[in-house]
Amino acid sequence: MAAIADITVFDGAATPVSHTLKAVSVTRSGDEVVAYWREALASIPTEAQVWATAKLTNLKNGVTKEEFTVGVPVMETVTNQNAAGYTAAPKVAYTDKVVFTAFSSKRSSVTSRRLARQILVNIGNNISTSVAAATSGPLPDLVDNLFAPT
Repeated sequence: MAAIADITVFDGAATPVSHTLKAVSVTRSGDEVVAYWREALASIPTEAQVWATAKLTNLKNGVTKEEFTVGVPVMETVTNQNAAGYTAAPKVAYTDKVVFTAFSSKRSSVTSRRLARQILVNIGNNISTSVAAATSGPLPDLVDNLFAPT
């Protein structure tokens, strides 16, 4: 992955909705690079917007850890007001997270990492037919090529 770029992705709703995750930041600390994306919807508080992180870490044992996380915050539903007529502003009740983690040996190849990633993705998508593996985008760049955003 060269420069960090926005990610456009559809969700799994009955009527799928497109989400554009804006590139927010890339931080480096020691042997770890973390990229952060989040939606930028004017009608929803920042803390309640869908977000994603990509983390590339070189472990002390020589293995590379690649981790991609997606968070979907869920807002509380505020239905009543108190005796004084005040209704509290809604806030995030919880966040559902899904984490994809891979561990790559220095001896692994792009091909072997891509095969492992694609098998997991195909299982997750219940794919039982031949599907070409994605070769570009934030997850293939992170896992297959060991590229961290800049």
